[in-house]
Amino acid sequence: MKRVLVITYYWPPSGGSGVQRWLKFVKYLREFGYEPVVYTPLNPEMMAEDSTLLAEIPEGVEVIKREIIEPYSLYKLFTGKRGTKVKPGFINSGGSDKSRAGLNERISLFLRSNLFVPDPKMLWIFPSVRFLKKYISNNKIDAIVSTGPPHSMHLIAKRLSNSLNIPWLADFRDPWTKMYNFKYMNHTSAILKMHKMLEKRVLCSADAVVTVTPTIAAELSEISHRRVEVVTNGFDRKDFENIEKIEDSHFSLTYTGLFVKSQNPHMLWRVLADLSQKRAEFKKDLKIRLIGNTDKTIIDHIESNGLVDNLSLMNYIPHDQIVRWQVSANVLLLCGGKEPESAGILTGKFFEYLAAGIPILGFGPKGGDMDLALDESGAGEMFDYNEYKTVYEWVEREYLRFVNGEQATIISKIDKYDRRELTKSISSILNRITSKEIL
Repeated sequence: MKRVLVITYYWPPSGGSGVQRWLKFVKYLREFGYEPVVYTPLNPEMMAEDSTLLAEIPEGVEVIKREIIEPYSLYKLFTGKRGTKVKPGFINSGGSDKSRAGLNERISLFLRSNLFVPDPKMLWIFPSVRFLKKYISNNKIDAIVSTGPPHSMHLIAKRLSNSLNIPWLADFRDPWTKMYNFKYMNHTSAILKMHKMLEKRVLCSADAVVTVTPTIAAELSEISHRRVEVVTNGFDRKDFENIEKIEDSHFSLTYTGLFVKSQNPHMLWRVLADLSQKRAEFKKDLKIRLIGNTDKTIIDHIESNGLVDNLSLMNYIPHDQIVRWQVSANVLLLCGGKEPESAGILTGKFFEYLAAGIPILGFGPKGGDMDLALDESGAGEMFDYNEYKTVYEWVEREYLRFVNGEQATIISKIDKYDRRELTKSISSILNRITSKEIL
């Protein structure tokens, strides 16, 4: 059996979407002839913790954990956030309205963007390369995988691959310089040039490049002038076996996962408020259930529409419990970004929503990858963030179905998103690069 070294920042007991992709690949790699060895930080900054995910790691898989130094303590001290968890991405760029951020936040963003390239994990690159060179000299490794962001993981893999002549697969879960919030990071021209140089070097040096959507693949291919494979995220059928629904008498509209202000479906809250005015029973039945870290601006917007009594906020909960809430909902809310670059983002929760078999109400760029995938699956509908009438009609129709006791029948074309099948695709790419076939 060939051995593959997987370099990832996100690993259990860390929770959140960044963990799921390679946790699931590792879970099934042995079935396709690969023994995974995972390299990950001992002390990462965890947005959320989910120790139940440890049970997903196959017995006997070697997980190497090494201490990482990150500049979070300085950031927390500078911004008065000592003792709190750092948001994803280290410092919130604030998007197009970053001027509303405090002075300390803006200074911190500038320092983060221009001192730590490509990201605050850069301090882990050199010690990791030094350690892994020694490890590989004593342990057979047939291929290396790096998954980013954070893109420092790719730089570790690049140095190892170049030095030891080991085939390397670079996996981009999100874009690098084409990420929707990258343009708000306040880079100097020199640092921006450095990012683009590093990105191109990674793309051109790796023996294979994989990403999660066709749009991101096209963007990366344009930069590197090479083929970029698409292996989407997906769902694990075993997560949905023998799931007992949670009894709930409400008409529940459920969102799971990180919910940032750039994803705020402001028109939806107005629709729900207007339906509540029109139908007293709707106001009584409605439950807006947000599970995970939700930006305060979204909560404020819901409350300003008179829906505070309908709102149920739940912090991050274990993944197996999230699945129960998904299958128990009447509508699953799916929100992509509002920036044009978000057209290439296909969130991990989308695939679990498909597996849950519940109607999906989506918001995001029309014609984007999420819109196309949702249309292909037949599991719901995607709307522009400014649509009102069609969203109103869609929600009212689903509510009347709830009132009449009708069970929505979602027959989705989802087999190709099964995690085991996706792992088979990854293993095929590993087979090609380890046998020196040209991609």
